This record gives sequence, structure tokens and C-alpha cells, in this order.
Amino acid sequence: GTCIGGMIVDKGGFNWAGGNHPLYDKPDGSYGGLRWGHDLPEELAPLAFKLRALTVPLRNLGACLSPDNAWTILQGIETLSLRMERHCENGLAVAKYLKDHDKVAWVRYPGLEDDQQYEKNKKYLKGKGGGMVVFGLKTGDAAAAGRTFIEHLELFSHVANVGDAKSLAIHPATTTHSQLSEEGQLAAGIAPEMVRLSIGIENVDDIIADLEQAFANVKA
Repeated sequence: GTCIGGMIVDKGGFNWAGGNHPLYDKPDGSYGGLRWGHDLPEELAPLAFKLRALTVPLRNLGACLSPDNAWTILQGIETLSLRMERHCENGLAVAKYLKDHDKVAWVRYPGLEDDQQYEKNKKYLKGKGGGMVVFGLKTGDAAAAGRTFIEHLELFSHVANVGDAKSLAIHPATTTHSQLSEEGQLAAGIAPEMVRLSIGIENVDDIIADLEQAFANVKA
């Protein structure tokens, strides 16, 4: 990434006058004792969260994008649709490759027709599938196999984030969720053999070649 930014999405239908949110129930001394959840005009009441976010944090924390960050984000947005097409194409190709691999026990990717989320993929993702691919290594020692597989990847970056233009990979059981017990991991949906891939926009042949050479080092 080149910068950090974000946005707030507020439907405008929450009842901020319900008495459960002190920031919206108690008088705000910096705004003449205004109670954000109670004292706004009727037509503005549904926007209580938005209006407070646009005033108090902006004044106190400077919660506003710098011009440079705004420009950088706009540059990325201009080509986002093109990149997503590539993410989705590569994701599907990788999922199909993994599905036929003899060292893979299972694959989860909503773009595969036999995936349990396939119908939702058609409804919400317009059938594109996205760039996230999750699979399980077919092995007798999941922890060792997961570490070995990740350590031998060369094109993939070993990081915990997702959605980069570069391909990313992680073995959650030995990294992000390693402090949980095996029972805790399973309760969180983290199988010991699971590997999570965030497929980037590189040439798909290079992506698959990197996966293949990493598989070559994994013992069944």
C-alpha cells in the first residue's frame, strides 16, 4: 500500500437516542451542551453519527485525508475495476489448479461451481469469485507442512493482510492464530492444514509455478 485512508458508511437508520451510547446521550460541552442523539432537528436525527463524526473527531484528531493521500487513493480507484477483473480471473484459475492437486485435501473458493457459497457468489459478487482462495494441505503433519509450504514460496509474500496487488499467503494455525489451543482454532474455523491465499494480479502462470515448486517441498 502507498497510504492509509478510510471511509464511514452510515445507513442513517439507527436510533442514537436509545440511551445506550453516552457520547450521544450526554451533553457535549464543546457544542453548547448538544446531545447528539436527542437534540438534532427531526430531519437530521438519523444522521447523528455522521454529523458527530464530521465535527468532533475532525476538530480533535484532524480526521481528514491529506491532499497527497487523497490523490494517491484516487489514482488507485481509477484502475480498481481493471485490477479486480485480474484478481478474479487469477483466483479462479488458482482454485481450479488446487482442486486437482494431489497434495490438496480441499479447496474453498466461491467461484467454483461445487462450492457451498457459489449461489451467493453469483448474487453478491456477480459470479466473479474474488481473489481469496483457501485450501487444506493433504498431510499427516499439518503444522510442519504449513510452515514448509509458506517458507518455500518465492513470488508470494508471507504477510497477514489481504487484497494487495501482490499475491500473499499465510498458514493461520502457526501464525495469526497460533496462541489459540487446537480446540480454539477449530472453533474459530481455523483447520490445522488450512492455507489462505490472497491472489494478486501477476501473471497467473507465474503464480501457479510458485505454488507448484512450494508443493514439491511438502511431504504428504
